[in-house]
Amino acid sequence: MLPSPLSFAPIGQAVMESFSEGVVVFDTHGRMLYANHRARRLIESLGDPAFLRGPALREHLVALGGRVRALKHGPTDLGEAIFLADGDHAKTLAERERQAIVDTLEVTGGRLAETARRLGISRTTLWRRLREYGLRQQGEKGHVASARAS
Repeated sequence: MLPSPLSFAPIGQAVMESFSEGVVVFDTHGRMLYANHRARRLIESLGDPAFLRGPALREHLVALGGRVRALKHGPTDLGEAIFLADGDHAKTLAERERQAIVDTLEVTGGRLAETARRLGISRTTLWRRLREYGLRQQGEKGHVASARAS
């Protein structure tokens, strides 16, 4: 079994889950912190769980064609992310965020307060994003149409 996600805001997890490719995040010591659903499926298919704890996992993902990107905040090194090809690479971060919001709206039946809570953002931020992404209010107060993004 893979380790559970650590210290990622729900909106960050939702965005990473919306990627059409696998995403694995490592800390500065090479320990896996997070793997989205697509990456977890690949990692679990590799076999031996003991293998998943060592630095061999990172090297194996790179050997499979994973693209390594450093994670930094200013001059501070936060670790790295490895992206594993698996589909549409053209989506922007905004498109991924929109998709995460649409998916969460569908799960919550369009309830804005619950959607904002699950994404870890304020209702005001959610309203701004809905307006920005062209998702309109439908029917009663507090509910939004959750049309799927293509």
